[in-house]
Amino acid sequence: MSTKTTRNPPTVAPGPGPVRPLVLASTSRYRRALLDQLGLPFAVASPATDETPLPGEAPVQTALRLAEAKARSVARAYPDALVIGSDQVADCDGRAIGKPTDHADAVAQLTALSGRTVVFHTGLALLDAASGACQTAMVDVRSTFRDLTPAEIEAYLRRDQPYDCAASVKSDALGIALFVRIESDDPTALIGLPLIRLTDMLRAAGVAMLAPTA
Repeated sequence: MSTKTTRNPPTVAPGPGPVRPLVLASTSRYRRALLDQLGLPFAVASPATDETPLPGEAPVQTALRLAEAKARSVARAYPDALVIGSDQVADCDGRAIGKPTDHADAVAQLTALSGRTVVFHTGLALLDAASGACQTAMVDVRSTFRDLTPAEIEAYLRRDQPYDCAASVKSDALGIALFVRIESDDPTALIGLPLIRLTDMLRAAGVAMLAPTA
């Protein structure tokens, strides 16, 4: 379990709401639903980013690099915005576990992960497109799977159909039952967008998260 932060600019006093437009550099419905919870207006843009890991790149490095790359690819079209980028890579003993290609692949993933511990690395970036300043952080969720039977795996996959999720885990639904233990400073990171850390970043960028309403 860890939260690593790098390149944070000095904190400034929050003003009355977003100082500039807020853009989520992701078309993930899970990240969009999470960001909605903060009650801030935002736009959604699809990042033009090659998500292929670099040769020899560790999963944690991939997640952080891609989070910033997504934000920067979108920032070109939103030069006055605060742009949020995020990427998640599941890591089992140093090996990245991606999204399943189909049902059979999802079965194979969950069978291999049964009874094991996986670290979900979620990289986060908040880019000030106007200045180029970028706050970045890594939030880890250490997740231990139950010993899963073939029937349990099949029932879960038929119910949640988590084929767009890393390691076939849709943790905002029945997928939470796959785990016997989850350890993290920010449980929303497991769904794909660490809201606690993002709130810190937005406040540092001058966005009032808890401003009184009229």
